[in-house]
Amino acid sequence: MIDFRYHLVSLIAVFLAVALGIVIGTTALNEPIQADIEGQVAELEQDKRALEDRTQELQAQLDTSSAFEEAVAGPLVEGTLTDRSVVLLPTNETVTPEVVEDVTALVAEAGGTVSGVVRLEPEYSDPATASALESYVTGSGLPAGVQLPPDGDADALVASLLSQVLVIPPGGPVPDAAALSSVLAGLQSLDVLVAEGASVSPADHAIVLTGDGFTGDDAERRNAALVELVTALDSTGAGAVVSGDAPSARENGLIGVIRADPALAAAVSTIDNIGTVVGRISTVLALGQESQGTSGMYGTGEDTQPVPPLPAPAQ
Repeated sequence: MIDFRYHLVSLIAVFLAVALGIVIGTTALNEPIQADIEGQVAELEQDKRALEDRTQELQAQLDTSSAFEEAVAGPLVEGTLTDRSVVLLPTNETVTPEVVEDVTALVAEAGGTVSGVVRLEPEYSDPATASALESYVTGSGLPAGVQLPPDGDADALVASLLSQVLVIPPGGPVPDAAALSSVLAGLQSLDVLVAEGASVSPADHAIVLTGDGFTGDDAERRNAALVELVTALDSTGAGAVVSGDAPSARENGLIGVIRADPALAAAVSTIDNIGTVVGRISTVLALGQESQGTSGMYGTGEDTQPVPPLPAPAQ
């Protein structure tokens, strides 16, 4: 009879045979798989090197293009803002001091001057601030001669007030410097804006600098407050433009809101690439066009022109 040890040895032999078969089979299969993986890795390394080379080539082209744009920026805008003044209004923290400085420098190359920088704080467009703003604007401390719309809400009232002291009506009187200082001080006490630099004086034009877009349930309400200000500045002075980045041209951004409204888009020029030399050139050229009653959409967004029309050479 076959005893238990025989069965045990047989079972061990079977398991050893199976294990040996697995090892031999796996080894035989692994060799072509490993070779295939090594080939894929080699191809990926080649692709990576090719992409790195292409990236370096594109960066070199971009650097050359930027250098060229810097070189031609001054001659392109020269004389377009001769003897004209511009007030800059950054609307949020995404507008960096570098952008403000670059725009200021190009305005100077165009023959104009920046009369001051008024940075709007988030509280300016915050619905929670509306009642405090309305109380201030309708109070007894307003400068003499300011005429506010009789049926406007807080957004329209403060926009009208700011436009009447910040920009100069074409052919009209220059707003009183003391009135401007008083209004800026009053609004600054409400934490809705900050007057940057040594001083701010009334200007012919306004450049509203913006970036990104609003989020949350009050996004539409916040954009509406800024649209009221842009509209008031444009209609009161010799023209305003709104310059921002690509995100600001989306649905929830200020430029996107303006471009979505045919009437607004036809009245106020917008530029969506202010972070580039081309965008700053477009901003200055568009401001010159605004003084002639012409508006447009410029930049890289949908239905835009790359740059505004260049001024005709002086005869």
